[in-house]
Amino acid sequence: MDDLWANALYSLAPTVLVGVLFWIIMRAIIRADRTERNAYARVEAEERARLGLDKPAG
Repeated sequence: MDDLWANALYSLAPTVLVGVLFWIIMRAIIRADRTERNAYARVEAEERARLGLDKPAG
């Protein structure tokens, strides 16, 4: 019976590890995108304020 559980663990481990790795990579990409969008919006707002333009409609 011990071999059954060991084999089950060894069978599932690669799938779980790849899933966790995928999740970590996707989380990093999404966070980087969100941070970049916030930085771009901040720069754009500063430029609009410097030029005296109205705020964007959307």
